[in-house]
Amino acid sequence: RAVAMSVSHSSKLNKLVREQYMKLPQGDLVQVTYVWIDGSGEGVRCKSRTLEKEPKSIEDVPEWNFDGSSTAQAEGSNSDMFLVPVCMFRDPFCLDPNKLVLCEVLKYNRKPAETNLRHTCKKVMDLVKDSHPWFGMEQEYTLLGINGHPYGWPDNGFPGPQGPYYCGVGADKVYGRDIVESHYKACLYAGVKICGTNAEVMPSQWEFQVGPCEGIEMGDHLWMARFILHRVCEDFGVVATLDPKPMTGNWNGAGCHTNYSTEEMRREGGLKHIEAAIEKLSKRHDYHICVYDPRGGRDNSRRLTGYHETSNIFEFSAGVANRGASIRIPRQVGQDGYGYFEDRRPAANCDPYAVTEAIMRTTVLNETGVETKDYA
Repeated sequence: RAVAMSVSHSSKLNKLVREQYMKLPQGDLVQVTYVWIDGSGEGVRCKSRTLEKEPKSIEDVPEWNFDGSSTAQAEGSNSDMFLVPVCMFRDPFCLDPNKLVLCEVLKYNRKPAETNLRHTCKKVMDLVKDSHPWFGMEQEYTLLGINGHPYGWPDNGFPGPQGPYYCGVGADKVYGRDIVESHYKACLYAGVKICGTNAEVMPSQWEFQVGPCEGIEMGDHLWMARFILHRVCEDFGVVATLDPKPMTGNWNGAGCHTNYSTEEMRREGGLKHIEAAIEKLSKRHDYHICVYDPRGGRDNSRRLTGYHETSNIFEFSAGVANRGASIRIPRQVGQDGYGYFEDRRPAANCDPYAVTEAIMRTTVLNETGVETKDYA
């Protein structure tokens, strides 16, 4: 009874009836679902339209618009916002030939909306393209029942202490694997560069990894993976939260650890370039903390306490194989002398465009201080 109460009403609708309609032929017509980031900088929205033929590239998908006053992005008296398609994926929910299309949001005057952080990220990535930056982001999230309580936890209590849950197997150790495996398969179908998944330290907490992606592709693929996650959870009637500290007390928070390298870091002897980049990051800690969550560091302050495999938000640190440091150099990289490093500071609800842009500004464009340069 407790499980039945914790899922949404719509998840209980007869899915076999839905399947009957989904099998109907649609001729040459194609359903395209436009996806965008709303005014919160964390939520995603979507709506669909019909195109007369299957788009073969992003250029074949027309611009569209939406009511920005209903997404905290515009006033009602001047509410139309532009949706500019930037990246196209196969649709794992309506299947081929239908598409999911990630969009940038522009205001009435064609300037980027406040939460359109892709716009400046793309400019920076174009500037640094010769360094061939690769990223891999590890997205942690927590499954909640529709009542806001962690999915699978006792209604009026807590599960046993952390320890048996990380990469666990068994009904008493992991909750919601059906959702995780469905999300993984949906991302593979869509063309999202998902590269792994695992159960995390807190029960009902999971992680998936996206990458390696070069440049702007990192943000595009992680945002679409997030959309697909929320959409899969909708079918199962539960909620995925990216809150960096969904449960207070002796429970792990949720981050979005960011693995990064440039071409010279990946070559023989690249460790010296890794160490040089970390040195630059050490002198710009406050700037990075400000952009590593949507609230200027306030969300991350609940997570980066120096406990539960985190560094302290006020201190910068780095070390080989140290999960309590701001920056971790993997042990294998230390042995090989080249590879990548991991920035463990970004919060689970970070904007990947902001994170990857900040890393490039500091390590390749050599910016210092808390101000950013305008390269327009």
